Amino acid sequence: MSSTHHSNPSQSGANCSHRGSSCRWGGNWSAVNIGAIALAFFIWVPIGFVVLLWALAGRSIEELPGWLRDKWRQVTTFRPKSREESDNAVFDEYQQTQYERIREIKEEIRRRADAFRNFRQDARRRRDQHEFDEFMSTNPGQNPVNE
Repeated sequence: MSSTHHSNPSQSGANCSHRGSSCRWGGNWSAVNIGAIALAFFIWVPIGFVVLLWALAGRSIEELPGWLRDKWRQVTTFRPKSREESDNAVFDEYQQTQYERIREIKEEIRRRADAFRNFRQDARRRRDQHEFDEFMSTNPGQNPVNE
């Protein structure tokens, strides 16, 4: 079993162009990508691995910032799925009126909470005033101002 196997690039499945722009066996190995990988590893190893995986996926490093920006927008702009428009205009109108109704209910709850907070502050003030008046009425002879 002494078979000698000489591999031919066209037969091995590693058809890489000599310019390094892309290889069928994975990756986009352009000079820009290789430089970006090296720089990313130099800056911080986890970033280097991200850039390496990006290049292994066959993507150009120039696409990475745009992709990251799009993903960041998706993460930071939260829209519940229920608020997306459907293909039924009547349902969308119904949904909008329900959201407006909920907003009105929330505003009413906020107004009532503020009113209750004010009521409690006034009640404390009245209770404190009553307590002070009672104290002053039980100790009339100890008025330090007249001494």
